Amino acid sequence: CDGGPAARHVQNIKIAAAPTAAGEDELTMVAEPHRQDAHASEGALLSATCIEKHYAGITALAGVSFEIHRGEILALAGENGSGKSTLIKIIAGVEKPDAGSLSIDGVDWTHRSPAERIGAGIQIIYQDFALFPNLSAGENIWLPIQHSQGRRIVARARGLALARRVMDEIGVGIDFERPVSELPVSQKQVVAIIRALANDARLLIMDEPTTALTHREVQHLFRIVRRLAADGISFIFVSHKLQEVSEICGRVVVLRNGTKTLDRPVRGLSEKEMARAMTGREISGERYARPGIDANAGPLLNVSGLGRDGEYQDISFTLAPGEVLGLAGLMGAGRTAIAKALFGLAPTDRGSIEVDGQPVKVRTVGDAIRAGIAYVPEDRLSEGLFLDFPIGDNIVVRALDRLVGRGGWITGPRKTAEADNWIRRLSIKTPSARLPVSSLSGGNQQRVVLAKWMASHPSILILNRPTVGVDVGSKAGILEIIMKLAAEKVGVIVISDDLPEIMQVCDQVIVLRGGRIVAKRRVEDSSEAEIMQIVSGSAA
Repeated sequence: CDGGPAARHVQNIKIAAAPTAAGEDELTMVAEPHRQDAHASEGALLSATCIEKHYAGITALAGVSFEIHRGEILALAGENGSGKSTLIKIIAGVEKPDAGSLSIDGVDWTHRSPAERIGAGIQIIYQDFALFPNLSAGENIWLPIQHSQGRRIVARARGLALARRVMDEIGVGIDFERPVSELPVSQKQVVAIIRALANDARLLIMDEPTTALTHREVQHLFRIVRRLAADGISFIFVSHKLQEVSEICGRVVVLRNGTKTLDRPVRGLSEKEMARAMTGREISGERYARPGIDANAGPLLNVSGLGRDGEYQDISFTLAPGEVLGLAGLMGAGRTAIAKALFGLAPTDRGSIEVDGQPVKVRTVGDAIRAGIAYVPEDRLSEGLFLDFPIGDNIVVRALDRLVGRGGWITGPRKTAEADNWIRRLSIKTPSARLPVSSLSGGNQQRVVLAKWMASHPSILILNRPTVGVDVGSKAGILEIIMKLAAEKVGVIVISDDLPEIMQVCDQVIVLRGGRIVAKRRVEDSSEAEIMQIVSGSAA
């Protein structure tokens, strides 16, 4: 065991809210004792001591201890497979530890049921929010509560009154009559938060809460979290995004291979130190060295006047061999629509596309593939992989024409050799290519999608949010793969919400807003702050 919960060191801050012209609260920090200090004196809300968990001889958790106090925002970080999900399941009561104990308010809750944990105020907001899309926002909040109370007759007015009271307390606005399926992601998340608070939540565990949010939506979420923490509600913030951990959390617990490697206040802790605790190695956030683009080489891709009614207009740019081009912008700016147009998923209404100086018509996916264009979608689970199929089959599916041997047959050894080659080249962590791709971690699944398209030998590769939802170690590996592709003269287009990522790997960035290009910048001549201002609309 690691010796029990570490001593805490918290910042002395107080969150103060002042209304802005936009109607939202602008939260500021002043040098006064934070309310969570007062709560801390009452003892830990939750304490885990020497937690161990094993699955079929594999150690998922090895003597992990930590505690969280009232009003504290704690980050739980680690690579895929580090033990975070197992620890969350044990806190929720879904899994029982093989050794160790879990206490709530100083009372042993190690063997209590999930329902009892919820009754004690432990709530988890999962990445998919676990909402019913066919029900309204209000019904998603109050129906589960009334069901847990054993009510046989729905009390709609009482349920809506409870939902509105909680909504008013946290200072947000949601249309409770609107179906959840019609809500933007940020409002779905608020519905999940309100549902938890209406259930008298005291500890909210948020699993990758910012994955699908824009920068502006992330800031709005953080305002809500800070406000609730000031009222004594505790948070476990599970995230791969170290920049956000530094911004919102007071303390960070890092797991690696089931062992706690870090438990420290975030103040004074660098992102490099957190990344090293997660991976066991140095992860540099510096810009990758890039060779200059050959000025005499003609454009690999030339897009001129592309337009599609209601989505984007007058899109023009070029992509040189070996160049990495970033597309930045808020959700709905037109980035994905343009990518789908180039790949034939949603053909354009006007404009032209040239590849290697030759005009091409991209009306179907087949047209794009024949032109040497490949596309890795942002939703790798539903759009990029056959989850029940073996890893090897997922890799070779786009290279089958190339693998045909004599007599028109594709032999097993030929397929195996091709799959093993890409597993080795992209460092996909698996004991066998015959395992289903669903058995892999998120980062390794993303590598399989990359391998699938790289095996087709494209000249142009479009990557839509290639590192979303993967840990810091896997992210570094994917960025290195992009650099290797560029070195092989593949033209790469990267769509990303992560501006530091764009600054690391891209030669040029195009900023989109409202379906139009509002700026083009060479990355080496720009700053992250300048591009962020353009993305948010606060600069020309």
